[in-house]
Amino acid sequence: MTARRVVWVLVAAAVVYLLVIAQRAWLLITSGAPVAVVMGGALLALPAIGGYVVGRELQFGVQAQDLGRRLEAEGAVPADVVPLRPSGRPDRAAAAALFDSARGEVDADPQDWRRWYRLGLVYDAAGDRRRARGALRTAIRLAARSPR
Repeated sequence: MTARRVVWVLVAAAVVYLLVIAQRAWLLITSGAPVAVVMGGALLALPAIGGYVVGRELQFGVQAQDLGRRLEAEGAVPADVVPLRPSGRPDRAAAAALFDSARGEVDADPQDWRRWYRLGLVYDAAGDRRRARGALRTAIRLAARSPR
């Protein structure tokens, strides 16, 4: 199953779950009992928050994918970023060397979204998902300001 199908299956499951929660919240609110109304109101906030989070994650994924396509069209997509050990984990020494190079590129031109995108790829390949997402968010923000 492709990643895109997995995403859509998970989104569909989240939507069904959020609809069920919203329906239960509505039943509590319309029951008229004061405690149930408060519980229903609190429960109604969950689908709103969940929908927002799912929407933001989908938006992030689409924007990151679009930047990857732009890099590919420019012929600037790096090859396999970090070599893997036999266990499938990234080779930390190679990741550190690539990270120093990618970080140097970003420091040289911090307004270039392409450099931030490559830094995000290095972070991701090294297993640092939090920093990878941060670098990709910076790339998305900078790319939105730059002309196509």
